Amino acid sequence: MSQVQQLKAGERVFNGLLLLFSAGVFYEAFQISGFESLNSPGAFPIMISLIMLLTMISILWGQRHHPKPDTHGAFDEARQFLHEHFPLTIVVFSAMAIGYLALLQPLGFIIATALFLFVSQVYLRRGRFLASAIITVAATAIIYALFKLLFQVYLP
Repeated sequence: MSQVQQLKAGERVFNGLLLLFSAGVFYEAFQISGFESLNSPGAFPIMISLIMLLTMISILWGQRHHPKPDTHGAFDEARQFLHEHFPLTIVVFSAMAIGYLALLQPLGFIIATALFLFVSQVYLRRGRFLASAIITVAATAIIYALFKLLFQVYLP
């Protein structure tokens, strides 16, 4: 006899948000061209979004009898969820990625990419400046060679 698994903090809310996201994807897929035929432009996105919707409904239906997480109210559950799924390293790296996106336009692709690679490596490798600089220069050179010289793509 299998034992019913206890829900993790925030799991039901997260799955509900995924269900809403899946419904949004379905709506956008239907906006492409509707479902005129099996080979219409919107057929594949509609099929994938229906799979997403049905999967999330199945998961939520299956969780309806699972015991709630060991938390004391919604705030404790949210705190536990954030602590488990968003450690400081992930939050800081995500902020650096958002900063990278913000700097792409004013600095250009190559400079913003090199800066992002260097800063993120120094942070993730805990201050190893020389190794981070060498890896940044090599990676940026490879990216430049691939896109500019080989693919002949304009880099902003």
